[in-house]
Amino acid sequence: MSDLTLGDLDRDGAIREAVERLSDGTRGAFLGKAVLGSAALLGALATPAAAGATAASDVAILNYALTLEYLQSAFYTEAERLGAVGGELKSVPPQLGAVERAHVTAIKAALGHAAVKRPAFDFRGVTEDKTKFLKTAVAFEDLGAAAYKAQAPRIKSPALLAAAISIHSVEARHAAWMRFLAGVIPAATPFDEGKPISEVKAIVASTRFIVSHPKTGSTRKPKFTG
Repeated sequence: MSDLTLGDLDRDGAIREAVERLSDGTRGAFLGKAVLGSAALLGALATPAAAGATAASDVAILNYALTLEYLQSAFYTEAERLGAVGGELKSVPPQLGAVERAHVTAIKAALGHAAVKRPAFDFRGVTEDKTKFLKTAVAFEDLGAAAYKAQAPRIKSPALLAAAISIHSVEARHAAWMRFLAGVIPAATPFDEGKPISEVKAIVASTRFIVSHPKTGSTRKPKFTG
C-alpha cells in the first residue's frame, strides 16, 4: 500500500504551513470546550423546536453532517481500540472520539427515523501508524469545519443552526489542536472558506475509507455510535 499523503486528504494545501507554537494550557482549553460544546449540542437538539426540523433541506443537511460525524467517530474509535497511537498523541483518540460519538448521538436523536445508517469503514492502516493518523486527523478536522461552515447559511431552523454552529466551533478547535501537534499554523489565513458538498464528498471518496463491507468494528469498547 502506498503512503497516505496530506495531498490525498487536504486538497487546498492548508497543511503545508510553517510552525506556530501554542501552550499546553491552550490545547487543554480547546479540548475542554469541545467536550462542553458536545453536551450543549445534545441539549439543543433534544428540544422540541429542534426535533421538529421542518424543512426537507434541513434533514438533508443533518444527514450529510451525520455521515461526516460517523466517519470521524469511527476513525478515532478504531484508533482508541487498537492503542497503536502513543506518545504525545495518546490522548487524542479517546478524547476526540468521545466528542465525535456525542455529535453522532445528538444528530441521530434530532433526525429520528430519518437518520441515515452508519456506513462500513476500512481505514487502510492509518489508525495503526502515528504519522498517518495525525495527518488524517488534521485533514478530517479541517474538512469537518469547512463542511459545517458552508452549510450553516442554508439551514432554515434557528435551533438547528445554533446547534450546527456549536459543532462547527468544536471542529475548529479540534483542527487547531491537530495542526499544532502536526507542527503547522492553526490558522494560516484571517478568513476561512467553506467547502461545498460536492467537494467534501469527492475528498471523502478519494480516501476510500468508506467501503461496502465492514472491516472496522468489533464488540470491544468503546462502541461505535449507531
